[in-house]
Amino acid sequence: MLSKKLMVCGALAALLMGCGEEKAAGIDPKIYTDSLFAVMKADRTNYTKLIVQRLGPKGSDSILPVEHWKDVENGAPLPAQMFRAGAEAVRDMTSDFTYSLQSEWPINKQNAPSTEMEKSGLKFIAANPGENFYGEEKLGDTSYFTAVYPDVAVAEACVSCHNEHKDTPRTDFKIGDVMGGVVIRVPL
Repeated sequence: MLSKKLMVCGALAALLMGCGEEKAAGIDPKIYTDSLFAVMKADRTNYTKLIVQRLGPKGSDSILPVEHWKDVENGAPLPAQMFRAGAEAVRDMTSDFTYSLQSEWPINKQNAPSTEMEKSGLKFIAANPGENFYGEEKLGDTSYFTAVYPDVAVAEACVSCHNEHKDTPRTDFKIGDVMGGVVIRVPL
C-alpha cells in the first residue's frame, strides 16, 4: 500500500515538474521588486498624506516637515528624507536588495541617476506614465535585476516643496506628475 502511494506521488510530482524538466527555485525578480515597491509606495504615500499633509504647515502646524528638520525643535523629515532613511536602514540589514529615490530633476544632486540603466529607466517612466521599467545590468562583477517605478506627486505638499525649493531644476510639477523614480536593484 505504501509503495503504491509513493508511485502515485512520484507520478504526480513528475507531472508537476513538466516531465522531468527542472523548475527554477525562488521568486521571479519582477514579482519580488513589484512586491517591494508596493510596500514602499504605500508607506511613502501614507507618510505624505497622513503625517506631513495633516500635521505639517498646511495642517495643524504641530510638526514642521523641513529639509533641515534636525535643527528645528518640532522638525520632521520630508517624505523623500524618510524614504532615504528607510533605504539606508535596509542597506544595513541585508544585501538581498537595495533601493533609492532618484530623479531627472533632483533637488539634491546625489539623487540624480548614475548608471545608464537608471537614466534609461527614469526617462522611460517619465515618458510612459503608469508603466514600470525593468532591465538587467552589470556593476563591477555582479549582475543585477533593476526595476524603476514612477514616483508620483500624491499631495500638494509634494508639488509646492519641489516647485518652490531654491535648488529645484523644475518648477512646473502638478499633482499626478511623475517627479522621479524608485530604483530597486536585486543581485542575480
